[in-house]
Amino acid sequence: MLKAGVLGAGHLGKIHLKLLQQSSKYELVGFYDADKQASEKIESEFGYKSFLTMESLIDASEMIVVVTPTSTHFECAKKVLNAKKHLFIEKPITETVAQAEEIRDLAKEMKVRGQVGQVERFNPAFQAIKDNIHNPMFIESHRLSEFNPRGTDVSVVLDLMIHDIDAILSVVKSPVKSVSASGVSVISETPDIANARIEFENGCVANLTASRISLKKMRKARFFQRDAYISVDFLEKKCEVVKMKEAATKPDDYAMILTNAEGVKKQIYFENPQVEENNAILDELESFYDAIKADRTPEVSLKQGTEALRVAMLIIENFKKV
Repeated sequence: MLKAGVLGAGHLGKIHLKLLQQSSKYELVGFYDADKQASEKIESEFGYKSFLTMESLIDASEMIVVVTPTSTHFECAKKVLNAKKHLFIEKPITETVAQAEEIRDLAKEMKVRGQVGQVERFNPAFQAIKDNIHNPMFIESHRLSEFNPRGTDVSVVLDLMIHDIDAILSVVKSPVKSVSASGVSVISETPDIANARIEFENGCVANLTASRISLKKMRKARFFQRDAYISVDFLEKKCEVVKMKEAATKPDDYAMILTNAEGVKKQIYFENPQVEENNAILDELESFYDAIKADRTPEVSLKQGTEALRVAMLIIENFKKV
């Protein structure tokens, strides 16, 4: 077991505390939160040990989960890494790309592992479908949520869209060529709704929409590739693969056949990969444990977290050009 501590005991921090305590791979040491009154309440209500300083928690732990506001990620991460402790840091990795690069390089220098909390990578629907995604050439994603003041200290791109940016970068094996985007601030001081178009050097195009002022929730992505259409519903945890193949000479009566302009007949068939129920946050934490023990690159590395932030910042910079 690894001794684990949590920096930040807000909504998400409490979830991490609960899951680390449940995990058979970690020994929960305790937590630190700057809000002393809230810390005392959490300690008395749940029994988690509250540390008086960030440094004392880091010293007592082998791995630290950083679930503080994004504005504090950089300083917290530096303290963890300089103490040569493994780092799990929630998305976005930091406020700026330069900070993310410094954290990425510091982890390498200190010879410790780091993982970014991109929970949708561990969504069971995405886990079930990702091996079916091969060289997609068009991707469309919609991530819509109802308004919640929590998280509005950053743009909707860093709050919501970054989930889809990360998932898309994980399956498109090509550098980003260009980005164009537009965003609108409706309630918050930062954009609440945004659309972005990412073009990759291999010709793939991704069209992403994110909103935190919608009347209903939606978290869907669609991947189009040669002879296949793949859909993922992150919210409902469902996925589907629609494939095309050459039609049989004598197809059965229930076969779905399409004939193109050249007279070529194609048969449509459906696959519904088995989606295994899971707790995605627990899975990402335990995946990080496995990476540490095996001394291998984590599922969502600090490098990947940096690249997702880099694209997110390119999108945000495009807002200023509109």
